[in-house]
Amino acid sequence: MSGISVHAIWLAQDDPKKNTAVLSAKRGDIRLHKRLNTVPKRGIILEPLCGKVFGPEDHDLLLNGGSLVGLDCSWAHIEESVRQVMRKTRLKPRMLPLLLAANPVNWGKPGRLTTAEALATVLYLIGEEGQAREVLGAFRWGERFFELNKEPLEAYAQANTSAELVDLQFEFFDIERPKDSEETSS
Repeated sequence: MSGISVHAIWLAQDDPKKNTAVLSAKRGDIRLHKRLNTVPKRGIILEPLCGKVFGPEDHDLLLNGGSLVGLDCSWAHIEESVRQVMRKTRLKPRMLPLLLAANPVNWGKPGRLTTAEALATVLYLIGEEGQAREVLGAFRWGERFFELNKEPLEAYAQANTSAELVDLQFEFFDIERPKDSEETSS
């Protein structure tokens, strides 16, 4: 495993034979944690409910020894899973800018990424494209994720601030702009 230290907290809420975090860990692309006390203490945790988008201001933490951690849980149990994990970690929570899922379960759905897709997104955004492709290398559809999201990924990677990155989403996706976009951009 090269580059950034990449991990996933596995809450065992879905089929391990189809789980992207489990499969990526078997290939050695990420480190899987079944217990929260083994998770790194410094870094970023990806969780889609926090309201703060991973942006350029967060890159240094990962590029200077911080770990990237995905929260692997079922979308059906997301709220309770986030609550359970965030009570027990000091990692900085971040959500992703909008992208399309390429996985077979949620193909083409905005924001419904697998753990491996989410981790690969952050790696791509911080300039670790090779490592991002390694993380999705275990999946037939892995390369399709980068094809499907080529333009937004490149634009997001070029953003200078989180606010700029948040605004870019509206150029690529037909979504309603929040009334108070301060919350999602700071």
